[in-house]
Amino acid sequence: MDLQQIKYFLALSRELHFWNTAGKMNITQSALSRQIQSLENQLGIQLFERNKRNVKLTAAGQFLKEKWEVELNKLEFIHQSARQIQLGESGTITIAHPDSISASLMPDILSRISDAFPKLKIKLVQVLYENQQEYLRNYKIDLAITRDINTAKDIHSEKIHTDHLAIVVPENHPYRTPEDLTKETLASQKFILPTNDEGSSYSDLIQRLFNSFEDAPEVYLHSEFGSAIIALVRKGLGIAILPDSYVYHEILGIRFIKLPLETDLYINWRIEDHNPVLANVLKLIIP
Repeated sequence: MDLQQIKYFLALSRELHFWNTAGKMNITQSALSRQIQSLENQLGIQLFERNKRNVKLTAAGQFLKEKWEVELNKLEFIHQSARQIQLGESGTITIAHPDSISASLMPDILSRISDAFPKLKIKLVQVLYENQQEYLRNYKIDLAITRDINTAKDIHSEKIHTDHLAIVVPENHPYRTPEDLTKETLASQKFILPTNDEGSSYSDLIQRLFNSFEDAPEVYLHSEFGSAIIALVRKGLGIAILPDSYVYHEILGIRFIKLPLETDLYINWRIEDHNPVLANVLKLIIP
């Protein structure tokens, strides 16, 4: 007994006519008769009562018709799901991203993915800088969007966007333009900055900004979370340097002063990963 025999049986159970059924199934009437007889022999059950004029289901045939129709629909759903996974249309993808693009870049990226692959499940996480490559290598995440330049040979990177750094100050702060930042005015400021990660090109960018003022301003608090830094700035506990994409968070009581320094965003993934889901998502993200 095979799946095709069951399909022949179900087609005949609906038509109750060998000639019509054979035409719809694109086989000869004699071939259809042999398939039905073979199925009956294998099951040891008479499925149809037939004579020269009429074909009708037996009670056992009616029972199997009802059960097999349900099971065949389940199988078709399973097979379709497998095809969608093979084509990269369903499954799950885990994306790590910085908090700074939660309200700017990510909604657009997620909208593109969702529109193209509505059955695909997306898991968003935030991963510390020092763990990003380990999480990629260990398949804990599939994609990592970062502001750091990748140097690992087993991880591929592509630039997908560019933001600017910005000075983040309370609304009532005297700083209004980048020209207000001088060696003298910075001397009286307390800074709240992202954690200074060794080897991070993003941390190096901020350090280069400080070096341009000869004397590095005082940094008295570090945090991994940009949203926490902004909350502290709003409270008047200091000022910060963050990507200007945080402006999309629309936080009241905060002012962003864009600086001429650019900060690039990169998307990173395993070079040897041939998952079709990943390939499809990358086509939507990479310009």
